[in-house]
Amino acid sequence: MSLIYVVIVLVVVGFLLWLINTYVPMAKPIKTILNVVVVIAVIIWLLSVFGIISGIGPIRLK
Repeated sequence: MSLIYVVIVLVVVGFLLWLINTYVPMAKPIKTILNVVVVIAVIIWLLSVFGIISGIGPIRLK
């Protein structure tokens, strides 16, 4: 996986999170929970991409 792909994914996730935070009306606690969940998911994904953690298989949606 190239570094450009990682940067593109981070930009897209950040932009989508910004859009949701800006334009979707939600209660403040729900926005906070959403932000925390997305940040934790991105951190875990980055750690697995760079090989710091292993054993996490690909996430498949059926």
